[in-house]
Amino acid sequence: MAPAQSRLPPSPPWLHLVAPVFIDLASPRIRPGPKEGVLRTIKILIIDDDKDICEYMHLLLSQSGYHVETETSPSRALDLLREEQFHVVVLDIMMPELNGMEVLEEIRKFDSDIAIIIFTGYPSVDTAVTSMKYNVSDYIKKPFDVDEFNQTLENILRDKGLLIDPEEQLLVTIGQNIRAARKDRSLTLKQMSRRTGLSVSLLSQIERAESSASVSSLFKLARALDCSLTEFFGSY
Repeated sequence: MAPAQSRLPPSPPWLHLVAPVFIDLASPRIRPGPKEGVLRTIKILIIDDDKDICEYMHLLLSQSGYHVETETSPSRALDLLREEQFHVVVLDIMMPELNGMEVLEEIRKFDSDIAIIIFTGYPSVDTAVTSMKYNVSDYIKKPFDVDEFNQTLENILRDKGLLIDPEEQLLVTIGQNIRAARKDRSLTLKQMSRRTGLSVSLLSQIERAESSASVSSLFKLARALDCSLTEFFGSY
């Protein structure tokens, strides 16, 4: 029996320069997601009049764990952005209905915070200057290096507070659970300090995830709160 044919669409002319870095097109495999943990589902909107580019960007980014939507019509994309919440927009410049700079200007009229990545095969000084004026997160030329693109995306998400290191997330979880257990028992930080021998300042830092608690400190806290150590770690 002949092997099944790939159902992937023909690649855009620029994609052969970058696709092998990211994915084996003959046998797609899940690519590892961002090196750091995502706090919530990240929604990305691709706006490009080229359907092939939209399909490939959807494939590449969705395999990294992002929720990706695409739109070839700039006007429909603007309606979508007004109706739904997205964290990142990847915006092409050269489009027939509205060019990317016009779309960018419209987006900024109703959303000053959303991260926007300009994505173009025709970079120019004028569009770069306009991009800076409207607080674009990055300006990327096609063809692009996929690893660099993904690193850029991670940096943008981190700057927006949407990406967090797993170790940092663990500290947040421990701190929140300790604080919740203390509040449930109607204990003040001063009372906890007396029970554990730990300073009020250190206890406060642990609860706010500003300081990492030692194993010894965690045992003292568990004993003072009459709970198991595992309760501090939640689902970890």
